[in-house]
Amino acid sequence: MAKVLDDLYYSPSHEYVRVDGDFAYIGITDYAQEQLGNVVYVDMPEPGDELSAGSEFGAVESVKAVSDLMAPVSGVVEEVNEILDDEPERINADAFANWIVKIKLADPSELGKLMNAKDYEASLAD
Repeated sequence: MAKVLDDLYYSPSHEYVRVDGDFAYIGITDYAQEQLGNVVYVDMPEPGDELSAGSEFGAVESVKAVSDLMAPVSGVVEEVNEILDDEPERINADAFANWIVKIKLADPSELGKLMNAKDYEASLAD
């Protein structure tokens, strides 16, 4: 069974959000990386790009599929996890430790529209 961490927010499209003050780290969940298989490429936005909740901001490519990344919350990209350019497979090793983008949150109230760990686990069981 896929790992789910208690202190994160989750989207229906299997992205997670880890909040740190005014910032949020966004990546794909353990379940998402299990479904994708071996990740070979991560298409990431550029620092300064604006993300809108519900809009596409990149993609994760594996040996068997390409999955669009959907922004779970809105904000401005502060940083991308550049190590994933050379080592995208790190997502398979630990999806939660290998975030994709760090953003400055535009509207923290959007977090209330996401799932907590318990609700996300329940959605995986359906």
